[in-house]
Amino acid sequence: MIRFENIGLRYGVGDEVLRDINFKLERGSFNFLTGPSGAGKTSLMRLMYLGRTPTRGLITMFGKNINGMTRSEIGMMRQKIGVVFQEFRLLPHLSVFDNVALPLRITETPEKEIQNNVNELLDWVGLGDHKDQLPETLSGGQQQRVAIARAVIARPKLLLADEPTGNLDDTIGVRLMNLLEQLNRMGTTIVVATHNQGMMNQFGHPRLILEQGQLHVQEPQTWIRDKIEGVY
Repeated sequence: MIRFENIGLRYGVGDEVLRDINFKLERGSFNFLTGPSGAGKTSLMRLMYLGRTPTRGLITMFGKNINGMTRSEIGMMRQKIGVVFQEFRLLPHLSVFDNVALPLRITETPEKEIQNNVNELLDWVGLGDHKDQLPETLSGGQQQRVAIARAVIARPKLLLADEPTGNLDDTIGVRLMNLLEQLNRMGTTIVVATHNQGMMNQFGHPRLILEQGQLHVQEPQTWIRDKIEGVY
């Protein structure tokens, strides 16, 4: 699904914020992306959703080298990717329903199917009674649930979620993680960026750990052993 080979990224003329990044994500995998603040998680997510191009190295997505792609080709590839941003990025002039429906309307999904799918998903995330409201009338946690619903409504091949449960209480957070797991079982490759150690322990997926701009992969059996030995 994704392969990063010797990736480096810098902004302007400063030092690289990411350097020598090498990893691959298999189709249908579920990974956590974690590490201390300032380690480069957001920058790595931007590369994965094609919001930036690397300073050096090779990125392959969906079997295609992204280097040299036209804007149109990148746009087509982005239609396969769902993204949950920390800042939500809801459209303020659209209702909750229309925000969630937007990815389906872009792909010209029949309106009856849009109505059924969006209403069902909004009920599932506990926002069925808020579908006609504007984003500004919702709490931060409710806006986050709208953003998550919008990201998953079209069943993307790749879902990237930046702190998706950060503004949610534990009950709703676990419920939404279960939704992501269900989506993963249906074939979507998922990367969740998080600082939530308890959630990562509860949902035992491999971890992509960024430290000072460099990355290593930790499989579940490794962190379970480290926890027993008192590392965590």
